[in-house]
Amino acid sequence: MFNLFLAVSPEIFLINATFLLLIHGVVFSTSHKYSYPPLVSNVGWLGLLSVLITLFLLAAGAPLLSIAHFFRNNLFRRDNFTYFCQILPLLSTAGTISMCFDSFEQERFDAFESIVLILLPTLSMLLMIPAHDSITMYLAIEPQSLCFYVIAASKRKSEFSTEAGLKYLILGAFPSGILLFGCSMIYGSTGATHFDQLAKIFTGYEITGAQSSGIFLGILFIAVGSLFKITAVPLHMWAPDIYEGSPTPVTAFLSLAPKISISANMSRVSMVGSYGGTLQQIFFFCSIASMILGAVAAMAQTKVKRPLAHSSIGHVGYIRTGFSCGTIEGIQALLIYIWIYASMTIDAFAIVPALRQTRVKYISELGALAKTNPISAITFSITMFSYAGIPPLAGFCSKFYMFFAALGCGAYFLALVGVVTSVIGRFNYIRIAKRMFFDRPRTWILFKPMDRDKSLLLAMTSSFITSSFPYPSPLFDLTHQMALSSYL
Repeated sequence: MFNLFLAVSPEIFLINATFLLLIHGVVFSTSHKYSYPPLVSNVGWLGLLSVLITLFLLAAGAPLLSIAHFFRNNLFRRDNFTYFCQILPLLSTAGTISMCFDSFEQERFDAFESIVLILLPTLSMLLMIPAHDSITMYLAIEPQSLCFYVIAASKRKSEFSTEAGLKYLILGAFPSGILLFGCSMIYGSTGATHFDQLAKIFTGYEITGAQSSGIFLGILFIAVGSLFKITAVPLHMWAPDIYEGSPTPVTAFLSLAPKISISANMSRVSMVGSYGGTLQQIFFFCSIASMILGAVAAMAQTKVKRPLAHSSIGHVGYIRTGFSCGTIEGIQALLIYIWIYASMTIDAFAIVPALRQTRVKYISELGALAKTNPISAITFSITMFSYAGIPPLAGFCSKFYMFFAALGCGAYFLALVGVVTSVIGRFNYIRIAKRMFFDRPRTWILFKPMDRDKSLLLAMTSSFITSSFPYPSPLFDLTHQMALSSYL
């Protein structure tokens, strides 16, 4: 029993710590004795400490994966795949909270509740990744979405942030209903919600007629709901406006964390019997469309954050390529890409607040960055080159292995589209680097130095980006264990 408690202790600790932080903030922020402090920094440091303790508990429970048989027959499945995928949302949350410290007025959170609303969806992600039942999957994904609606509008003094939260709320309600309808259709056609039971039904019996149509529509609706939440084409329309209007730390969190948890859970769903091929076909076409639109649409953007939003759409296409393969190599390539994409996204969005500190909104205003703040310019350029897949950076390693997996499963057209769109997308990233180093601005802007917390965060992510290509063995071994565990 103690081993069982230790195995689920990260989730138990995080939910208790989150509610304690909420109580702490409510009590002290409404106190006349302390002059009604906002407590953003205080709760932020405590929240970061809570995330690090959760990581420690997760590492302590890793040797107890022998009890995975208990979870496998119930609502959750805990294995190596679950363990390593849960690390990424926690690291993403820690990076997001680190961006919130010492931010300037336009990006600073107004109240401590924003930190709590970052921790709550992290808990939902930790529950969604091991979810092995359609009911558990839906109940885990919806609290995550509800928190996103609120933190997108967390800048109450900004009309752009309010617009972003309202758009996200209205548009996000439809895929939530579609996702629930898809789960109910599968349950109505099979009488089962557990993934193992569904796998036996799909592979052990010949399903025809209305029952087969209900299952197909259910899987289609689940795919539509999931693709919306990860900004895949053709359900991407909301992403650029919401990413632009939200505070920069929230934008980083929205562009990274949902992709990790939903991709991990969809990898389990795609392995459920013969109907996993239906999901692979859907992801095949969505990945092609996402790669093309992400590469082309980003070239027409003039603001700093909007190219990153379209870049996120394009990277979703590359991530979907791993699903389309339907092989262990495809899942491993997907996991490698997500790890490297997470580091690149945190690195890019940690630099953006420092640029916006001097009211820089447009790419054309970056002309003086290389001369006034060369370290930030070099770091931002390294990140852009890694996004573009230029060797010897980590982005090239992730794309190379993804295209190699696509070629290995016979998806030659998908690999060809990926290579072409990757080359086209390079012009957008090189354009930003060119602005920083070779263009002269109309008005010179003195960029302020970056604070210590973001500098430390950038040092860690940049080190990972530059060292993954020369020495990729640890990442390859780790993702190989994760991919094998997901199929066993």
